[in-house]
Amino acid sequence: MKKIIFMGTPDFAVPILEMLIKDFGVELVITQPDKIVGRKKILTPPPVKEIALKYGIKVLQPTKISSDEETFLEIKNINPDIIITAAYGQIVPERILELPKYKCINVHGSLLPKLRGGAPIQYAILEDYKETGVTIMYMEKSLDSGDMISKAKLKVLDSDNYLSLHNKMSILGKDLLKETLPKIFLNQINPEKQDHNEATFAWNISREDEEIDWSKSAREIFNKVRALNPKPGAFTFLNNVILKLWEVEECFDNNFIYEDFLVGAIISQDKNSLYIKCGNNTVLKILELQLAGKNKMSVRNFLSNNKNYTGIILGDKNE
Repeated sequence: MKKIIFMGTPDFAVPILEMLIKDFGVELVITQPDKIVGRKKILTPPPVKEIALKYGIKVLQPTKISSDEETFLEIKNINPDIIITAAYGQIVPERILELPKYKCINVHGSLLPKLRGGAPIQYAILEDYKETGVTIMYMEKSLDSGDMISKAKLKVLDSDNYLSLHNKMSILGKDLLKETLPKIFLNQINPEKQDHNEATFAWNISREDEEIDWSKSAREIFNKVRALNPKPGAFTFLNNVILKLWEVEECFDNNFIYEDFLVGAIISQDKNSLYIKCGNNTVLKILELQLAGKNKMSVRNFLSNNKNYTGIILGDKNE
């Protein structure tokens, strides 16, 4: 039995960790510290910690692994054969990378060298990828730049949002790791160097990234809403109130009159939808939304007050 240490934090890493526990055994789990979550400010453990404790596996939660001596000594004392990471959320220092016999490997949610960084699943949707996947690679000091061990591909559908694509990618990563790990232990792999000239980056989503720019095309806004659903959500403003959009569609109806409206304007409404003018004379149809302080609701419910919103400009904080 090989000695495996696992590092991971969010839901993406859970199926991967469970597979490792059941099929290979895990000596130690390292994850991010517990965080205060929600309006009630409840201290909440990461999903990976909950799984590890369920199976009686020791968990360490260094605030900063690069300088945490206790964590380093614990890893060194275990003398792991391999360290496996999946969405851990911290840069693993070189002194740890150098410890395992079979090195450190990472399960990354893109087809490298495309979309290095912390938000590859969101960016696959944001950038309208038709195909993405998972890469298992050797870890090194620089971000997601190590030699690639194996890959698996997955189609990105228009019906996908972040959650659905995330869940499919997590299972894909689990299956790929299960297939790849025995080959690593038997030295049956031929790692491939990344072409760094082809690298693109998927930086973590910022608050500024969440706001909708109505000068973009309806397709681009459609992608943003999907990429940020179910969290944190793409937002705009309606009469100075934050408005999150949860379900939208591109509208291909050519009968709309655009000339009298600015981008971001509600150009029409019916009992189920609001129609918004976007860049390049494209139209976005809103089906589900959420005003600040309110629950998510269908546009049908939103319009039950019989108010006419035509002409209001979304995103205009001076409306």
